[in-house]
Amino acid sequence: MKVLTEQKKKFMNQLSTEQGVIAALAIDQRGALRKMLQKEEYSGDIDEAVVKFKELVSEELTPYASSILLDPEYGLPAAKVKDEKAGLLLAYEQTGYDATEPGRFPDLITDMSVRRIKEKGADAVKFLLYYDVDESEAVNDRKHAFVERIGSECVAEDIPFYLELLSYDAQIADNSSVAFAKVKPHKVNEMMVEFSKERYHVDVLKVEVPVNMNYVEGFAENNDTIVHSREEALSFFKEQSEKTDLPFIFLSAGVSAELFQETLVFAAEAGSSFNGVLCGRATWKDGVATFAKEGEEAARKWLQTQGKRNIEELNEVLYRTAQSWHGKLG
Repeated sequence: MKVLTEQKKKFMNQLSTEQGVIAALAIDQRGALRKMLQKEEYSGDIDEAVVKFKELVSEELTPYASSILLDPEYGLPAAKVKDEKAGLLLAYEQTGYDATEPGRFPDLITDMSVRRIKEKGADAVKFLLYYDVDESEAVNDRKHAFVERIGSECVAEDIPFYLELLSYDAQIADNSSVAFAKVKPHKVNEMMVEFSKERYHVDVLKVEVPVNMNYVEGFAENNDTIVHSREEALSFFKEQSEKTDLPFIFLSAGVSAELFQETLVFAAEAGSSFNGVLCGRATWKDGVATFAKEGEEAARKWLQTQGKRNIEELNEVLYRTAQSWHGKLG
């Protein structure tokens, strides 16, 4: 069992419920949020809108979350208006990945360090890594070294390290395809093994569920789109849980609030020992259209009603299904 320092334990408690469940809200999107506003034909300044929408989400929804994930580039004003009881995670990576060469290599925010993130009031550092377990050793070894450096920074500053892992296949362009659905369990579960190694100094893994639920029996639209039987999918969730001794939490990956909640119930049925969520778009994405078309006050009302309902319904499911991280970190 990994043993936490007293300061890390204090930070982890700030980020989770008293029971040790991480019920976190995520709105560290930058490029994705800009695209959502542009899709809704927002007529004002996009950068200002990104800042304002993050503020609204933080102010209205953090009273119902154990913590919030933001980015230092657009999210610091939102950090100032969060509920005082909610913990704060700040992202360390630039949005997206380096598209100038193969390999989906990450970039750090150029004027940030773990020390500076901590000085901004963060209770944890979050870093996003795109990873294909089957890519070349040359590509993946560069990524291993990159994560090692961040882990060492977090050790030096005595602050929790949340590593977000997004799977892909270098030979499959579409992650929503049947082809990727067939290999996703292998991709997701094996990278859990790699980044649970002590050398990376990760404290919490933020991960995808190991299957695309749209291709699972009972969730697929019709029998022609089933890739995994119900029993097979349950076994992948159980396998994922057995691949790591670290706390791990699920990301919502932009699915609907209803599907994400159903997925958590499915994970619990499988015997997964997941420890919470960092849920973003499933909670607030439908409020973007209201903000873009009807303005700030209409968006605030949407967050106070439907947004609140989404997060409270998620919390109700989460507290029935997630396990405490206290049993995994000494």
